[in-house]
Amino acid sequence: MTQSDLAAEANISARHLSFLETGKAQPSREMVIRIGGYLEMPLRQQNVLLSAAGFAAAFQERSLEELTSAHQAIEQILQAHKPYPAFAVDRHWNIILSNRAIPQLYVDCSPEILRAPVNAVRLMLHPRGLAPKIVNLAQWRAHVIEVLRQQVESTADRDIEALLGEVLAYPTARMKTVAMAGEGAQRYATPLQIATEAGIVSFLNTTTVFGSPSDVTLSEIALEMLFPGDAETVAIVEALTHSGAAK
Repeated sequence: MTQSDLAAEANISARHLSFLETGKAQPSREMVIRIGGYLEMPLRQQNVLLSAAGFAAAFQERSLEELTSAHQAIEQILQAHKPYPAFAVDRHWNIILSNRAIPQLYVDCSPEILRAPVNAVRLMLHPRGLAPKIVNLAQWRAHVIEVLRQQVESTADRDIEALLGEVLAYPTARMKTVAMAGEGAQRYATPLQIATEAGIVSFLNTTTVFGSPSDVTLSEIALEMLFPGDAETVAIVEALTHSGAAK
């Protein structure tokens, strides 16, 4: 975005924006918020921008427990998604809530990987996590790495940068590229395919966020939900669910 583009979007003159950038003019609090909004900066970064300009933070950061209505809404969504897995993650991909569906998926995972707070990225891609069970690990790993890279570019978050570095360091010698068939969900999205005792389940994942959040914590929560990608997965999940209920 050029200076002229941003000035037009923020409805100010390019000359005034230039003065703000060079320090010849001091921005008002409202101007900082306006520019941060048009640059689509996360709320956490907008607070940093305000602090750099000498203003107090505009957006509160409360714990999820304090956000009672949002907490209840998340719980309802996760539970309603059963029998398919769904979980809520924070900005560092730590799982903060889960519907604990299909526990059979995690039986061979290392206790260290499953120790709270469980990191969703580490759980999926670590060699002692789900990685050995993911049939299309090369494709899924590439997808996750691209998501992390985009997050690093947009937030400059050092923890996400460290997580990306950790994932890139995982061994890839035995990783095979699986040819995707022309039918089913793989025609239009990369599925997450996991081998189970009952067969291979194929999931499509969606990411849901809250619209127009004004709290930093809420703005950084994402709901990751897995949907069945084919009829076989529906049948396998049903069988695994009944098997787990019978034990």
